[in-house]
Amino acid sequence: MTTFKAIIFDMDGVLVDTERYYYDRRKTFLDTKGISIAHLSPLDFIGGNMKQVWHMILRDDYAKWDVAALQAEYLQYKLDHMIPYAQLLFSDAKLTLEKLKEEGYKLGLASSTAKAEILRALEMTELNTYFEVVLSGDDFKESKPNPEIYQVAMSKLGVNADETLVIEDSEKGIAAGADAGAEVWAIRDQIFGLDQSRANRLFDSLTAISGQL
Repeated sequence: MTTFKAIIFDMDGVLVDTERYYYDRRKTFLDTKGISIAHLSPLDFIGGNMKQVWHMILRDDYAKWDVAALQAEYLQYKLDHMIPYAQLLFSDAKLTLEKLKEEGYKLGLASSTAKAEILRALEMTELNTYFEVVLSGDDFKESKPNPEIYQVAMSKLGVNADETLVIEDSEKGIAAGADAGAEVWAIRDQIFGLDQSRANRLFDSLTAISGQL
């Protein structure tokens, strides 16, 4: 079995069960602006961030909107409707991180979510002490599936790709980890129909993953 020195986690859908919450909150905001996302699937949003998807949302009307102002308004809406991360934390997340930390793995977090939101999530769930490196979509020009976030995480953790395990769930995230050269294990999707074919292995839970390490 491969001996990993570092394990880098995605956040949404891996540590916290937020994907459906994100979609519903985004849809409610856009409804107030008269903007429909009926032509899109939840799959179009999972693993990315809003900066990537305004063109998909607005399509031919993109030029009619002040997208920067719309993004700013959406960010304020998110602040006014904060995600209850502690309630959405997967029940085995903390125990898994504690076990892996005790076993000597270097742990990192690499999420496309905004940095302020990641830090709030880590504080609310009391996971902030487990990670040596925390990177967000704000830190990079391009979000996942661009592999840069994982490449930089590995560099900061002082490990090579062949010493790294990435834990993901989304197609974009799996692609980013794989293209960074790391082994990728994914939490099996049973809701959205995600294409997880590039993951090296699929598991039903973090507990199942930690049992293989």
